[in-house]
Amino acid sequence: MAPGLPTAMDRPHFIGIGGAGMSGIAKILAQRGAQVAGSDSKDSPTADALRGFGVTVHIGHAAAHLADDASCVVVSSAIREDNPELLRAAELGIPVVHRSDALAALMNGLRPIAVAGTHGKTTTTSMLAVTLTELGREPSYAIGGDLDAPGSNALHGAGEIFVAEADESDRSFHKYAPEVAIILNVELDHHANYASMEEIHESFETFVGRIVPGGTLVISADHEGARELTRRLDGAVRTVTYGEAADADVRVLSVVPQGLKSEVTVEFDGTPLTFTVSVPGRHYAHNAVAALAASAALGIPAAETAPALAAYTGVKRRLQLKGEAAGVQVIDSYAHHPTEMTADLEAMRAAAGDARILVVFQPHLFSRTRELGKEMGQALTLADASVVLDIYPAREDPLPGVTSELIIEAARAAGADVTAVHDTADVPEVVAGMAKPGDLVLTMGAGDVTDLGPRILDRLQK
Repeated sequence: MAPGLPTAMDRPHFIGIGGAGMSGIAKILAQRGAQVAGSDSKDSPTADALRGFGVTVHIGHAAAHLADDASCVVVSSAIREDNPELLRAAELGIPVVHRSDALAALMNGLRPIAVAGTHGKTTTTSMLAVTLTELGREPSYAIGGDLDAPGSNALHGAGEIFVAEADESDRSFHKYAPEVAIILNVELDHHANYASMEEIHESFETFVGRIVPGGTLVISADHEGARELTRRLDGAVRTVTYGEAADADVRVLSVVPQGLKSEVTVEFDGTPLTFTVSVPGRHYAHNAVAALAASAALGIPAAETAPALAAYTGVKRRLQLKGEAAGVQVIDSYAHHPTEMTADLEAMRAAAGDARILVVFQPHLFSRTRELGKEMGQALTLADASVVLDIYPAREDPLPGVTSELIIEAARAAGADVTAVHDTADVPEVVAGMAKPGDLVLTMGAGDVTDLGPRILDRLQK
C-alpha cells in the first residue's frame, strides 16, 4: 500500500460510490492498491470508469452487497441511516468512515492544498490539478466534478502535492490539515446545516485553524464575507489576499474578455504579470488568481504557474458546451446559488455579444429555495427568457409551501420572461419552440437538469 494509506482502508466498501466525491476517493484507493467495492442507486459512466480500475460496483442497495471481510464502510452525509448496507455493517461490526475522514487519510504525508468557499471550489481545484500537472509536478487530486471523461475527477499522482476540494456544506472540511488553504468566498448557503452567517464564519474559522504550522491561507480580498473572516482571524495565520481591492496582496489589475477566454493581468510582488485564462468570466479569472497564489505559497514561482494556467479549458458542468444544432448552442451550468447564477449569466452575456440567452433552470434543494428563491428569480432577469422546472430534492424531503413558484413569482415581479414546466420530458419541445438560430441555451442547476442538454440538441436537430 502507498504511504499514508491506513490498513483499515485496504478493503473499503463505498455506499453511493458513483457520487462525485465518493468516486474520486474510491479511484485513488484503487490506484494505491486497495481492494475497493461499493454500490450505487443506478449504473453510470462513472461506475464503468471505476470498474476499469478494478473496483467492484453493485447497482442498487442491498445488505448482500457488503462483503463480510470489508475493512470499513465509507459513507457521505447523503446516506440515510436506514440504508441496508449501513445496517449490515452495524451487524457485522464493520467500522463506518465518513468520506471526509477517508480523504483526510489519503492526504497524510503529502503537501495538501484544500480549496474551500461557497462557490468556485470545483473550478479552482481543477485549475490547480491541471496546472500542476502541466508543470510536471504529478499531483494527486480529488475534485467534485470530472475534468472531461468520466472518472477524471481524481488521480493518485507520484508527486508530493495533493489538491482537494474542501466541502463546507456538512462541516467535513474540518477534517483536513492543509499546508495551503484557499477560501474563495464566504456566503450563507446549506441552510439545513447552517442557521446564520455567524455559524458559517465559525465553521470557516475552524477550517483555517486546521492549517499546519507554517502554512498559508489564500483568501479573497473582494468578497465581504471573506474580508470579515480575515478580520476575525487577525493575523492568526500567514495570509495572502487576492482580488481587485486596492489592499490585495495579489492584485487583479484587469480582466479583458477575449471571446471564450480572458487575458488577466495581476500585480504579483510588485511586478505586473499577464496570462490567459481559457474559460470566460471574471469569476473564473479570479479563481485562476487564487490558484496562482496558492501555487506560489508552495514555492512554485508565479512566472512558471501563470502560463501553465492556460492549459485548463474547463470542467464538466461549468459552462460546458454540450453541442450545437440548428444554429443554437447548448451549454451546461452547475450554478444553483444566486451568486453563481448571476456570475455565469454575466460571463455568457459578455461572451455572447448580441445573441439571446435562454435558461432552463432547475432549483436544487427545498431549503435553499425557501431561503434564496427570491434572489434566484432576480438572477434570471439576466436571461432573455427562462424555463423553470420543479425543485430537485436531492437529499431533502419536501417542505410545506416551498415550490418553484417562489422563484417564478420573484422573476416575473422583476420583469423576467419565465415559463414553468413541471415535466422534464416536455422541456426539449418547449425550448425548440423558443430558440432561434444564434441563441445560447443554458441548462442550469445542480440536479439532473444536465441530462436535458443532449435531448434538447436532438430535438433542435429534428
